[in-house]
Amino acid sequence: MTSQFTTDVAEMIDQVRDIPLYRDSVRTGDFPVLEKSAIADGFPDNWMTPKLRAALDSGEAEFVLSTGTNHARMQLIRPPYFLLKSYYRLWSEHPALARTWELGCSRVSITTVLATEHVARVNAKARGETAAEHPALADRRLDDRTVYLNQTLDPALWRRSDVERMLDEIEQTRAAHPEGRYHLDCSSYHLAHLVLKARAWGLDDRFPEPDSIIHAYEYTPDNVSRFLRARFACPIVDLFGSTELGYLYYSDGQAAYRPYLDQMKVELIPVEEGSTLFSVIVSSVRNPYMPLIRYRSGDCARTVDGSPDPTRISRFCGREKELVRVGGTLVCHGDLDRWTGECAPSIFLYRLRVGEGSDAELEYTTFDGEPIDAAVSATLVDALSENLELSVTPIWREHIPIGKSGKYAWLHPESRNA
Repeated sequence: MTSQFTTDVAEMIDQVRDIPLYRDSVRTGDFPVLEKSAIADGFPDNWMTPKLRAALDSGEAEFVLSTGTNHARMQLIRPPYFLLKSYYRLWSEHPALARTWELGCSRVSITTVLATEHVARVNAKARGETAAEHPALADRRLDDRTVYLNQTLDPALWRRSDVERMLDEIEQTRAAHPEGRYHLDCSSYHLAHLVLKARAWGLDDRFPEPDSIIHAYEYTPDNVSRFLRARFACPIVDLFGSTELGYLYYSDGQAAYRPYLDQMKVELIPVEEGSTLFSVIVSSVRNPYMPLIRYRSGDCARTVDGSPDPTRISRFCGREKELVRVGGTLVCHGDLDRWTGECAPSIFLYRLRVGEGSDAELEYTTFDGEPIDAAVSATLVDALSENLELSVTPIWREHIPIGKSGKYAWLHPESRNA
């Protein structure tokens, strides 16, 4: 699958000239980086055109909220099922995944409980009812292709009955396919928890092998990625995107990401002068009701050669709002993850607590439920202390709680800068 650059800058500008937010920029020819605050300031009047008003009245456009991880959510306008259609199109065109789309495989989704609850509420509302506390599998079906499984906020707290139910529902969905196939969609953390719990309770043989896997909901640590690839033999693809943009990149299995930029352009701008850590700036008219020109997505990335070439991204590194300045260096999630993964591959979850002084703590859990040994700990301490210019103490925990959004934070809430 080749990257698609189907819209040039002039076409993009022509599509936004009637939107109040862009009028001054169209007149002057100067489009500054668009911040989330500018989108929210005066919303929705700053986006309103006769075309948009008609689309809202007809239901061709709708108001939604972004799916913020650990920060405030943002109100948006988009076509119904905008992100889902972006996912389905990429799934149907991806060279390693298209076959499972063509075969009509169902998409079994194991992700945040918020996603499951949203689907159950929508389905119940359509029947004029209130969603049940524990909705049946049929009530967790998004469409004829996708069903959601998770009904618990923190997957580390899944009970045996939860795991057995989900494995039974996977098998039920798989068995309904004429060839006994299914596609697994997940948060990588949630899938890793399910694998670990099924293994611990002797249920691993009840976990049907998927024909393809996509993880697309949050940052996937290197250790989790390796763990999943060791467990599953099928293609596993990481997607990068957002509620407001759709999907922009997919992993290629070769330590790089391929652009999927239909009706989009991407710029990479150093987060500060001289840095090889870049802010991801996106221009997109894929959403016709809220086109975004030079929009700061809030994400950071690194490239294979340190250049600002958006076709050479090697790693998406987390959120700009979560950057931590240590000494003279800005540290991102991706940096901490790389150092941790290189030194301690048995670490599963982690979060960094950075205080006001020169000391820090790295809380962690492991895949085997045991603390890392002294030699591994010493190697990790040396690497983190050198890169962070701090004295870092690894602290093993039996449990690191998930955030209220159903996603994990790499910075402890008590950290400076968190």
